[in-house]
Amino acid sequence: MVTAVKVVEVGPRDGLQNEAASISTADKIAFVDRLSQAGYTQIEVSAFVSPRWVPQMADAADVFAGITRQTGTRYTALVPNLAGLARAIAAKVDEVAIFAAASETFSKRNINQTVAESLDGYRAVCDRAREAHLPVRAYVSTAFGCPFEGPIDPAAVRDVAAALINMGAYEVAVSDTIGIAHPGQVASVVDEVTKRVPLERLALHFHDTRGTALANVLMSLQLGVATFDASAGGLGGCPYAPGATGNLATEDLLYMLDGLGIETGIRLDQVLAASALMENKIGHPLASRYAAAHKATHRHHPAGY
Repeated sequence: MVTAVKVVEVGPRDGLQNEAASISTADKIAFVDRLSQAGYTQIEVSAFVSPRWVPQMADAADVFAGITRQTGTRYTALVPNLAGLARAIAAKVDEVAIFAAASETFSKRNINQTVAESLDGYRAVCDRAREAHLPVRAYVSTAFGCPFEGPIDPAAVRDVAAALINMGAYEVAVSDTIGIAHPGQVASVVDEVTKRVPLERLALHFHDTRGTALANVLMSLQLGVATFDASAGGLGGCPYAPGATGNLATEDLLYMLDGLGIETGIRLDQVLAASALMENKIGHPLASRYAAAHKATHRHHPAGY
């Protein structure tokens, strides 16, 4: 099993973009600044997408302008196309992320393009990012299942992941968009993808819709995967998965990794403080089991344990 893990914090982007409550720019800035104190090497701050598509991300440039950047932390943004990339460059992001689906139907419904068309567009984004000396990270969505097509052939995931690496992405995050993955699937998907993508360039992005995210991480660690995405408080959901509880909660992941003696360099108490800040803004309790347990314990034992 790996001895150290990199955790990519996606709460401010993937977490907040699917929250129903309108979050102010000032609150987003405060959230990122609090997360910055936790010791992350990478925080995905926002997305330069059409405000019609994702109204929650309309203030991406203002958030980037307002955050206090810490040395040693990369502040990144999702971009869907060259127009989004131009806005990201103007905002002085440290890195951009692109996203392609393994499912044709999901790709058509989500971005109105076939998988091949989306990859053509991202080649242009990667070329322009290279000229701007910006690293590119990539996601493969619906890698473990699609809300429209059901099971996805791991070979399709492999091919999209390889295409993204070949066009210039330094890493590909294989993503369980609707929270359907289980440990029995993880090995087959990872084995197939690593036929064409080096293991050290593979990350995994799990949602906890069916309560299997930590079990999936544990299986992935045994396969040698050392990079995982997580969202503070378990913020977020998926518009295509009604009732989804959102991303794997960073606190839950850190608690497990700490217990296994796996180094992350991230302070759980600081992540907890950042999540607590957002819980008051989103209008519902956090999905994180650890955050809920911590809150309940301190309610009954205010002085601590």
